[in-house]
Parts: sequence; structure tokens; C-alpha cells
Amino acid sequence: MRDLVGVALVAGMVVHLLVRQSYGSLPALPALAGFTLLVLAVVETVLGFALRARIHRKPGTRPVQPLTAARAVALAKASSLLGAIMTGVWVGVLGYVLPQRDELAAAASDTTAAIIGGVSALLLVGAALWLEYCCRTPDGGAESESPNGRD
Repeated sequence: MRDLVGVALVAGMVVHLLVRQSYGSLPALPALAGFTLLVLAVVETVLGFALRARIHRKPGTRPVQPLTAARAVALAKASSLLGAIMTGVWVGVLGYVLPQRDELAAAASDTTAAIIGGVSALLLVGAALWLEYCCRTPDGGAESESPNGRD
């Protein structure tokens, strides 16, 4: 989690500096530019619930193949990183356009896009962490007994 926050902070600072230098030459941001992140978050949340039921062997579900669970964990890891980067990007944009929205007409509409994108990116991070959590084995194994994985 700490790594994701660090990635978001770095991405946010870099994008804020870039936007600050070149905002006048950028095209207007579509209001729903970050909406695809929300779609990914919904898909991963649903996938998490489905895999969790299968891993816990709920009645009427098929067991999960280990490779399927590994692929879901890889998807979750990649999505959480993407979500953290995009959260930083949208917060970096928002950090510039929010104070400028009274002075620049474009900044007012870009504020909406940045808020939608930032919220969608945060939801993607949450959904990815949920999916990763859902792929854990029910008994937890030896790794869950000690905090660093060692006995």
C-alpha cells in the first residue's frame, strides 16, 4: 500500500509540473476521460466476488485452477499500480485546474473531468486490492501466521 501511495505522489507531482508549464496548449479534457477506470473497477470487483466464492468452495461453484488465481492476482497487481498512477495524474491535474477554475473557462470543465478521473482511479485501486484479497486461500497457510512470512 505504501508503494502505491509513493507512486501516486510521484505521478501527481510530475503531472502537476507538466500541466503547469503547458496547460494553455493542451486540449480540453473530456468529462468522462477517466470513466474506463471505473469500468475496470466494476469488472474486477465482480471478478473478486466470483473468485472468492469459488476459492471458498461455495455450493454450486467450480474449484479455481491455480493458474486462474495466479492470473487474477497478476491482474490485480497491475491494476492497483495503474490506479495509483492515474490517481496521481488526476490529482496533479486537479491541483492545477481547481484554483484556476474562476479565471479560466477551460479549467472549470477540466475540474469535472479531473474529479471523475480521480474518483474512478481510486475505485480501481480499491477493486484491485479487493481482487487480490479474494484470491487468498481460505486457510491462509503458514504465510498468514507471521507478519513477514517467516517462522
